[in-house]
Amino acid sequence: AVVGAGWAGMAAAVALTQAGHHVTVMEAARTLGGRARALHTADAAGQPLVLDNGQHILIGAYTETLRLMRTVGVDVPSAMLRLPLTLTYADRSGLELPDLPPPWDALVGVARARGWSWTDKVALLRTCASWQLKGFRCDAHWSVAQLCEGLPQRLLQECIEPLCVSALNTPAHEASAEVFLRVLRDSLFSGRGGSNLLLPRTDLSELFPVPAARYLATRRGKLRTGNAIESIRRVDGGFRLDGDPGSQPWPHVVLATAPYHAAPLLTSTGACTRLAEQIEALEHEPIVSVYLALGKGQTLPEPMIGLVSESAADPAQWVFDRGQPGGQEGLFCAVISARGPHETLPRDELILAVHAQLERQLGRRLPAPEWSQVIVEKRATIACRPGIFRPGIRTPLPGLWLAGDYLD
Repeated sequence: AVVGAGWAGMAAAVALTQAGHHVTVMEAARTLGGRARALHTADAAGQPLVLDNGQHILIGAYTETLRLMRTVGVDVPSAMLRLPLTLTYADRSGLELPDLPPPWDALVGVARARGWSWTDKVALLRTCASWQLKGFRCDAHWSVAQLCEGLPQRLLQECIEPLCVSALNTPAHEASAEVFLRVLRDSLFSGRGGSNLLLPRTDLSELFPVPAARYLATRRGKLRTGNAIESIRRVDGGFRLDGDPGSQPWPHVVLATAPYHAAPLLTSTGACTRLAEQIEALEHEPIVSVYLALGKGQTLPEPMIGLVSESAADPAQWVFDRGQPGGQEGLFCAVISARGPHETLPRDELILAVHAQLERQLGRRLPAPEWSQVIVEKRATIACRPGIFRPGIRTPLPGLWLAGDYLD
């Protein structure tokens, strides 16, 4: 049994099916994907519209995710728009890597970066070279801000902070430098195309969880949506799941829920109290997505651009043109990662603030939104801080396993 049909749960189900097991997935919600899922809504005319609960992207270094997607029949080139790593702003300043093998892509990209002085460029290249010479290792207690002490302020604001908050969803002064370096190693130095951005052309549920469900269905797997599991009890022969309509115990269970749902289920076993307490102690960071439908003819210089974000008046760090990868023309999605002063704004004020921020930084008047939507994932990710405890996949009970983005 796999409890949870998010990306981790469906990945576990596919892998177990490939290994010859008969898998049943149980999901409390009606939509597959967990914290990266489709959201069904309607536009200003009342027509059905599919959005996402957040503007998630992938990168070329996600080799296992891409392999799993191909395994379940996803045509990756058609499903996602592949672009070089681009951290540019509305005025075209910033970093854009060419399609070259590492480290030449970074060297050429930094040398060509617009808006940065040669002092800035040399400082960044020297710092990256020192990270590489040290094997992308550092003191486990350092924050990203400590790791990058000495870099010019412009680089911190236009390169390090955006990379950190997009990868770890945690501000640089709080984020783990150790994990940040791991991300840089895996993306920028993993091989040609590892740093590429992959922007979904379809909704997040159709990108992997739904094709994974089809894959299971043709291999004697089962999927039960609307099936909430309330507790896990040890019995002879394995585990009984309270909420499971079946009568037989499960010899193996993969708990693939979000950590804040996993902790009480682990507690219910009576043998995982310490592990449950450690998971319960994990802190979380939000992600807010502000969708603005600005009408046909409205577009951005790139499918994704950075935004300067320093206060509640400029809350968003990124804005995506959903029309460019193949979505609705004129639909923008502004992303606000991690905690901040924006959390105190009422919905209507947040929409106005994002709209005004786009006007200022794009340097042009924008039409009033035909419709808008604010989506808040209050516990989108764990707060990735130095020294954070992250469990492995094993639990104290043989046969009970964990899967999820909070694991080590």
